[in-house]
Amino acid sequence: MPDAPVAVPQDQQDPTKRYTPEGYEVPAPSENDVLYEVRDSIAWITLNRPLILNAVDWSLTLNLGRRLEQAENDEDVRVVVLRGNGRAFCAGGDLQSQKFYPKPEDIPQPSMMDNVLRIWRMPKPVIAAVRGHALGQGIEIAGMCDLTIAADDAQFGEIQIRHGFGPPMLVTPFLTGLKNAKFIMLSGEVFSAEEAYRVGLVNRVVPAAELDEAVETQAKKLASLPPTAVALNKLAVNRVYELAGFQAALNYRDDPVIQALNDSSRDDKVSAERLATLRDQGWEAFKQQRDAAFRE
Repeated sequence: MPDAPVAVPQDQQDPTKRYTPEGYEVPAPSENDVLYEVRDSIAWITLNRPLILNAVDWSLTLNLGRRLEQAENDEDVRVVVLRGNGRAFCAGGDLQSQKFYPKPEDIPQPSMMDNVLRIWRMPKPVIAAVRGHALGQGIEIAGMCDLTIAADDAQFGEIQIRHGFGPPMLVTPFLTGLKNAKFIMLSGEVFSAEEAYRVGLVNRVVPAAELDEAVETQAKKLASLPPTAVALNKLAVNRVYELAGFQAALNYRDDPVIQALNDSSRDDKVSAERLATLRDQGWEAFKQQRDAAFRE
């Protein structure tokens, strides 16, 4: 078992390293940012940055792509499970990663869009096992999986609007319908697993202590089915959505009108002030400013 992390008092922290607000040192990027294990024809892919709620940086993106490719090419794998280590599935994009651990220029890597499209096109079914936070990119990654099973403590939200950003992957409207999608994406609210189930983001909600068992049971059922028929049915459903414009919607930034508005968002005063707070005062001050209107 790895040693438990030890909090470092603020006056003893190395200024070249990154720490959580509680004083825990955030590990440098490594291939262990995403773990891979195969059991009973099921590939378990685990986002492994638990100290920062599995937030997405270049390393997690790179290694998730590698693990998905590995699962797709592994003939022993019939089903893939995507989950997060620790108390969250994924809390969205890591806004501080570039400051401490910028991406090396000599490392080619997929984008997160490439990764979720691999999930979409993979003939094997992919199940998202969600506990804790699934926010921003996290809710969208889970949404791109074929099935989503959530613990009753899970929380979902498209909170990037609070930062002044557009959605990284425009999947929510296809999953929830017009009115629900507008409320989710315009409000930036965080909502429960039961609400996620009601609007169509989740297939099942189970007690948190039973999440792994429920996901494994579902995965084993899928793994027992004829793989060609599973691939055919996944492809058939996906094809319906592709004909309805799903992939064009994912690439919504290619539309020149939307791209112009997206570019102009960088000049938005509120967004600029918040990002300046993040840069100058740190994550906690940024969250206080960003979330002030959402506290009861």
